[in-house]
This record gives sequence, structure tokens and C-alpha cells, in this order.
Amino acid sequence: MSNQKKGLNTLCTHSGELKDEQFKGAVSPLFMSTSYAFENVAIKRYPRYFNTPNQEALCKKIAALEHAEAGLIFSSGMAAVSTSLLAFLKAGEHVVFQQTLYGGTYNLATEEFDKYGIEYSFTTGWQTKDFEDKIKANTKLIYIETPSNPLLTITDLAEISALAKKYGIISMIDNTFASPVNQNPIDFGIDVVIHSATKYMGGHSDICAGAVAASQVSIDRIFNLAKNLGGSLSDYTVWLLERSMKTMGIRVKTQNNNAQTMATYLHQNKAVEKVYYPGLATHPDHDLAKSQMRGFGGMLSFELKENLCPSAFQQSLQLIKSSMSLAGVESTVLSPAQTSHALLGEEVRAKQGIKDGLIRFSVGIEEPEDLIADIEQALMRAIKQ
Repeated sequence: MSNQKKGLNTLCTHSGELKDEQFKGAVSPLFMSTSYAFENVAIKRYPRYFNTPNQEALCKKIAALEHAEAGLIFSSGMAAVSTSLLAFLKAGEHVVFQQTLYGGTYNLATEEFDKYGIEYSFTTGWQTKDFEDKIKANTKLIYIETPSNPLLTITDLAEISALAKKYGIISMIDNTFASPVNQNPIDFGIDVVIHSATKYMGGHSDICAGAVAASQVSIDRIFNLAKNLGGSLSDYTVWLLERSMKTMGIRVKTQNNNAQTMATYLHQNKAVEKVYYPGLATHPDHDLAKSQMRGFGGMLSFELKENLCPSAFQQSLQLIKSSMSLAGVESTVLSPAQTSHALLGEEVRAKQGIKDGLIRFSVGIEEPEDLIADIEQALMRAIKQ
């Protein structure tokens, strides 16, 4: 029975698992060695070569979940992003980035690419025409993020794939916000899929990792650079991540349902100015999201009315945590202007539509009525005097 015919939770639980042949344990054994034999062996294993037993097994799970031929795991999401981009770009070549982009990826381009002679452009929007307008003769790659961080814009995967193929360039996506549970970009023709595995794959706010899924040819190309940059992941963290991914399907589906409930509640709340969530019929890309996602995700953003202080609101929350990251089983909020997108600067954030009062809400697995009660009491405390 091929992986493609297995259900999501079956893949999460069993794909890529290692068998404990000695003691018949129920979970994958952990191989902590950093040194392996080199004589009379089929594979020369070394942690920095991404091929220890636990590394190799987890890569198979990630590939299966993303419907890809192969995968790689990294020490962080940005290690995955930077290595993948640099594997396909060199001096004199050009990349088109989506306007609404994770702050770390934006910083990588604007702070580092000039040193390597790599040219880059940011779109003025996230529609297909916005990308085509930026393509030049030396463009080699299109990089998108959908749903985007933090405004949850939706980019058409099939159209971007077709555009990239039209010009003979690579298409690459940050699929972190969707997770493989909700979206498989390779099914729409996207070439390279990247995740901050710290987020939904890890899911418990205790793992830092990155992942890439693509064709074997593309993974080989990324690996050839990755082994030199050294962004490999320790086997203990690999083992923890594989354990966490077993429950990713049931976690994310619960977060999908909770986020839909919370987005609807906030949209109807008179204290809220605007809600950004693709699961709402009022979202401008709602129909597109329905066509390429199986669920709308656990992330949303919202703005409060002017008579409410966003900072006071977040500080008054008692159940929902104020936290830098996202996608854990616990609900969290943050201010993108102060954290994930702080380095963009006020002018760039304004161009992207990220207001200083924007609040990003990562919805966890708690009961929605408890989350609503926490928000209600925090709103009362956030009224400006």
C-alpha cells in the first residue's frame, strides 16, 4: 500500500518510522551516535550529511506528508529558507519575492543578498500579474507564502506554478501557516515546499527545526549546499519532532475548527475593527482558499477599535499567552510590528498593510468558549481612559 493511498493520520503516525528490531518497541528507536563506520557499509553516515537513521526516517515522513519524492530537515526554518534559496541562486541572478512575507525571509534578502550579487524584487501585491510584472531576463526563482504572515493573504498556487513553468524558473513556497494537513503545494505544481517545523510540525513550542520537500533532483541540489553550510539537526531533536508529528493531523484539525469559531466571534464583536482569516466569507480570497486548502488553518489576525489599546489588551489576557512564536497547542498572541516584522521598519510595514496595532492570534486546542471568555475580560481592561 503506497503512502499516497494512506490517510493523513496514518501517514503522520507511521510513515518514515524506524523499526525497533531488537526489542520490538512501539516507537522509533533513537540513534544518538555522531560517528559511524566507513568501511564495508552501503552508506557513509554523518550528522552533517543529513543521513543518520533518525534524520533519514524523518525526511521520509515529511516527503510523504507533502506528496514529494524527497525531503530534508534543518536546524531552523530560516536554515531551510536560506539554504533552499541559495541552492538555486547565484551572483547575477534574480528572484521575485511576494510582498507579504515573513520578516526573517525579508531580512535575509535585504541584508544579505547584495553581498552575493543576487538581485531581488518584491511584488506590489500577491496576484499572479504582480509576479509576472517583476520577472526579468535573469529571474530564476519565484518565492511565495500562502497563507501569508501575518495578514493571511492567499496566493493562487496553480497560477504561480504555471507562471514559473512558462518562464522556466523555480517556484518555491513557505507552507508553514497551512501545514501539510491543510495544503500540499506540490499537488498544484510548486517545485519546492519549505516549513518552519518549529511550528505545526513540532506543535508544542519546544522544538526548533526546518523542513524542505521537493523532487529528488531539487533535494539533491539543496543537499549539496546544505552539507557545506552545516544547518543539520541533532538526532534527539529529530526524534522529538518525529514523535510530535504523529499527532499533527488531529492537532491541526482542532486548531482549524477553533480558529474558524474565533474568527467568526471576533468578526461579530463590535470592539474589533477588522479580522483577517481566509475561512471567513468576507475574506477577499475566501473562494481561492477553498479551492486549494482542505482547512483554513489555526492562524488569524485582527485589529481593535481605536478606543482600545492593543498592548493593554494583550497584557490583560490570562489564558491566551503573549508569545513570540506560533502553532503550539496553547493559544498565543503577538504584535507583528514589535516582533516578527519589527526589522522591516514602519514604512515597509505600512506598504504591506501591517498596522502597529495588528494582533496575530495563533489559536490552540483549548475550548473556544474559554478563549472567548478570556478575550472578553481583556477587552474590558483595554479601554483607553
